[in-house]
Amino acid sequence: MIKPAKALVYISVALVLLLSISFKQDRPYGKDFLEFWTTVKENYAYFDKKHTDWDKVKEVYLPLAESAKTKSELIMVLEKAIEELYDNHFSLNTNLQSSTRLVPSGSDLWAEWLSDKAYVTEVRRGFSADRAGIKPGMEISAINGVSVSEAVNRRIGKCIKKIDTEVRNYALRQLLAGTYLVPRLITFKQNGKLTTVNLDKPNGNLADIHRYNTLLESRHLDQNIGYIRFNNSLGETGVIRLFDSALQQLKNTDAMIIDLRETPGGGNSTVARGIMSRFIEKEMPYQKHVLPNEEREYGIKRSWFEIVSPRGPFTYSKPIVVLVNHWTGSMGEGIAIGFKAAAGALVVGTKMAALNGAISGFETSVSKIPYSFPTEQLYEVTGELREAYSPSYPVNLNSNSTGDLILDEGIKIVKQKLRN
Repeated sequence: MIKPAKALVYISVALVLLLSISFKQDRPYGKDFLEFWTTVKENYAYFDKKHTDWDKVKEVYLPLAESAKTKSELIMVLEKAIEELYDNHFSLNTNLQSSTRLVPSGSDLWAEWLSDKAYVTEVRRGFSADRAGIKPGMEISAINGVSVSEAVNRRIGKCIKKIDTEVRNYALRQLLAGTYLVPRLITFKQNGKLTTVNLDKPNGNLADIHRYNTLLESRHLDQNIGYIRFNNSLGETGVIRLFDSALQQLKNTDAMIIDLRETPGGGNSTVARGIMSRFIEKEMPYQKHVLPNEEREYGIKRSWFEIVSPRGPFTYSKPIVVLVNHWTGSMGEGIAIGFKAAAGALVVGTKMAALNGAISGFETSVSKIPYSFPTEQLYEVTGELREAYSPSYPVNLNSNSTGDLILDEGIKIVKQKLRN
């Protein structure tokens, strides 16, 4: 016979267990995190070049997900877990006010570590930093009152086994992109002087001051050179019709400049093929796909070339120059290497955004949080990884120069091509 005191203990323990089970059923964010973690483990295409201990990511972040009381708290946990892979092509397709803006689409500064100092290497034309007078070559001293070295060290993930320049550059660019909630106070050092700039002052933040008027711009340049620029519109199938119309107007030019410097938001291959198809006379491969998870699971490599086919009513066969920079991202990068491979275009500018591979979309089953990450590796047709590509005609940006150096260089190269 159980004594009353022991019976009370048993009842109390049972109630605690029932409450615990009920709590986990009411807030099953641990289940969502495990599902997310497993999906990434089975499908992420770039573990081979990352220093991330993905098993440790589960160890560190699963308890935080299980203790999350709201969907917003789970989002913050997932954001931290994603940063452990330091991959700008991996993101949640939702955000909070505290979320970091996406790089490169939500950033206006490109910076990197050089000789243990952080320097601005490119500024996005027309955006906050540009309007504030920030120039390439300026040293970054502090971010929101914290020295840049300390701020970056704090930002680096807990599950990264080796801290290299790629890891530090990722953290630096995340900090410079900032959040939707806290203004960015960046301290720059130039000629021995420190200057702190508020890049998100009222009515001057990244989202408010720049609006695209059109999906596409086109015009004639001097010496009968055509110019077509895409305004972050490679995901809009309607831009194909606009592009065809622009090409019709420019069909009698002696050369063409295709400007992909404002395509950070990616796009789709329908638009990419629709653009490139007007510049070739026969079917051509423009990039190579590799699916690593199939080889991991079965030991059999799967890869294929993506083909672009010619499309009428005419083929533009004059010299082509493609302009790129650090805001040429994802599908913009695919078009750049595709133009080079399929149409013999000359690529001019800086390195591109170096976004990894082709992404696929997923969603957590309970909280319905959408996310996407690279599941395919992408290569040039010659075999080099797309994210490693550098333009054949690099442009060195520096603080002493004015004007549009990349466009100027593109025009110069076109004129040389025409003279030859």
